[in-house]
Amino acid sequence: MTEQHNGYVGRSIPRVEDDRLLRGAGSYVDDVAPPGALEVAFLRSGHAHARIARLDTSAARALPGVVEVYDAAGVDGLAPLVNKEELRVPPGMAAALDPLVRVQPMPLLAADTVSYVGQPVAMVVAESRYLAEDAVELIDVVYERLPVITDPAAALAEGAPIVQAGWEDNVALAVGASTGDVDRAFAEAAVTVEEEFHSHRYVASPIEPRGVLAAVEPFGGRLTVWSCTQTPHRMRDHLAASLSMSPADVRVVATDVGGGFGQKGVLYVEELLVPFAARQLGVPVLWREDRSENLTASSHAREQTHRIALAADADGLLLGLRDRILVNFGAFNVTGLVVPYNAVCHLLGPYRVPAVGIEVKGVLTNTMWTSPYRGAGRPEAVFAMERAMDRLAAKLGIEPAELRARNLIRPQDMPYRTGLLDRRGEPQVLDSGDFPELLDRAVKLADLRGVRDHQRADTGTRRIGIGFASYIEATGLGPFESARITVLPTGRIRLAVGTPSQGQGHRTSFAQIAADAMGVPLESIDVVGGDTDAVPFGVGTIASRSLVTAGNATHQAGLRMRANVLAAAAARWDVAPEDVSLVDGMIRAGDRTMTLAELAGLAPVAAGPEAVSAEFSETAYYRPPGFTLASGTNAAVVEVDEETGVVRILKYVVVHDAGRIVNPAIAEGQITGGIAQGIGGALYEEMVYDPDGQPRTASYLDYLLPTSAEIPDLTIDEIITPSSLNELGVKGLGEGGAIGPGAALANAVEDALRHRDVVVRRGPLSPSRIRDLIRAQHA
Repeated sequence: MTEQHNGYVGRSIPRVEDDRLLRGAGSYVDDVAPPGALEVAFLRSGHAHARIARLDTSAARALPGVVEVYDAAGVDGLAPLVNKEELRVPPGMAAALDPLVRVQPMPLLAADTVSYVGQPVAMVVAESRYLAEDAVELIDVVYERLPVITDPAAALAEGAPIVQAGWEDNVALAVGASTGDVDRAFAEAAVTVEEEFHSHRYVASPIEPRGVLAAVEPFGGRLTVWSCTQTPHRMRDHLAASLSMSPADVRVVATDVGGGFGQKGVLYVEELLVPFAARQLGVPVLWREDRSENLTASSHAREQTHRIALAADADGLLLGLRDRILVNFGAFNVTGLVVPYNAVCHLLGPYRVPAVGIEVKGVLTNTMWTSPYRGAGRPEAVFAMERAMDRLAAKLGIEPAELRARNLIRPQDMPYRTGLLDRRGEPQVLDSGDFPELLDRAVKLADLRGVRDHQRADTGTRRIGIGFASYIEATGLGPFESARITVLPTGRIRLAVGTPSQGQGHRTSFAQIAADAMGVPLESIDVVGGDTDAVPFGVGTIASRSLVTAGNATHQAGLRMRANVLAAAAARWDVAPEDVSLVDGMIRAGDRTMTLAELAGLAPVAAGPEAVSAEFSETAYYRPPGFTLASGTNAAVVEVDEETGVVRILKYVVVHDAGRIVNPAIAEGQITGGIAQGIGGALYEEMVYDPDGQPRTASYLDYLLPTSAEIPDLTIDEIITPSSLNELGVKGLGEGGAIGPGAALANAVEDALRHRDVVVRRGPLSPSRIRDLIRAQHA
């Protein structure tokens, strides 16, 4: 990637965190646990829907080494779990769209009924995990099975089993969005297409499953929780409310985290139950999720069905779009509008569509509940829109890339108003971008002409295809993020931010921003993220927001700290602040020099070290005025073996725009990781349930993940259109790589098999599914 810099920002500086992690000196939840910590195992439901007829824990309690066994009655004083921040409907959206959002508080332990396989029913606390697991096996539980529903379309039918007792149906969310005259657009169109596309269910599968450790200080009773959460401040506030504590008496530390991808961005019942047990028992308590639990009882993602229609004139210019979206929430609606409305406001992508009508329904089923996963509704929307664009191109006899080019919003149209509302409930504005340039570069790098020449000469059973997918991504979600910069008495600089890292390289990127803002060496800065004691307020690392929000907060705090240092030095020397400079950490005024350590050492010390730090500490809260728009185009060239159904990626191209890049090497790593996960979902991964709600892919023997051998070398290019909405000009990048692969690969496979008139309507594009498509068309 291109390096553009005048200071540290824009340089591919090696990640400062890597040396420690590569040497095995990382500190994960499992590493923090002190000797003698008790461990937890959960009894989880083996039924998708059942009434608990009997639960007898006496044998488990009697097992030597078992300290306590909790059932629903034992945690009755705790409020059910609700992810309140995610379920809040913005006032503007409530007024304009009046969405239906039905909330079901999640019981911490199932009391009367269970709604999905894997739901916690009892919690065992023992001297070791082995004893806890043995005790779980001794719990006598009798279930009376209830009717099960796993298909979201069937869940809408009259007479379908009801997932939540007391509801009249399974609809948990309904919302519509529109602009222009859709009926007229379709009535006047020269051509229309309508198709149903399905984004299948799969799982984030971080290399480190979830974990939480809780301990109570012996003096004062303060609760400290170590977790691999992506949102430590939200977790702190939830814990305080649930345990009837002051937030000041709860500290949450996000340790080193082995991947999150959104799965660790919501709160789970285990994260409330373990701290509750630690307070009750007065000793540290640890829970570590195993892989089977992660696959079956951590949040799933993606499952959406789009019935999408496009209307166009004879030249392929889009006139209108209709889409009916059905979302499978699983057994609980955990994050409300977040994923469904992300799909709505990203569905149009970079295209000009004058008339739009979209309706969304989210339903409950007896499956594990879903939540945001890298892309969070955008990959699903892009799959539907980009597949529909290829179907329209086929009907018109137009090259798919050319059809896209004719409909792209142009740079001179920016800022562009789509006519829809964004996630905040405000009019959606695309602030910047050059979509034609993204597509043009992808077409050239993928060698579209060369692929077409090859196809014309190809008569064998191994067919070549090319597919494109363009996307937009609103990044930099508010409402705010925080950064605190402190000059310590040693002269070192501590930067604390509200966004923990799960591999994004925050300790390097944020240090680059702070170093440039202050005028100090990068090596003098220590970055702390994810500690609620280090900075009092924060939101977290979700929604491609960290660089935009915490990055700009860091920039602001750094500028203020620089001004404070210059003013303090000027006062010491009795000169004007404008006569003082701070370069490479050295303070100068004429012939006089002073280090930061010397300046900090001159501060009043009567009140102790805190007074020294307090004089040189600045906290900034950055509140984004709107969403910064990242964008990109993916191109995939594949070979499909018609005899075996195997899809081989010959070339994968991604051209992206994430504004000003702070660290090109880290940015390339983020894109590569996202593309790898997108390829996994497109070709390999699927979470499958049988009609009784039993997971069929509960281990890596059945749930297929790609390895480095399946991910091709990527051709990565970029353009830079700085955001006009923040001083750094940056945009979010973390999710962008995962948005386009599903659509690009589906389009490429369909292109390879177009001589057979195959239509790809869903993934993953496994060999068996490819063979089924060929056989069905042949029949």
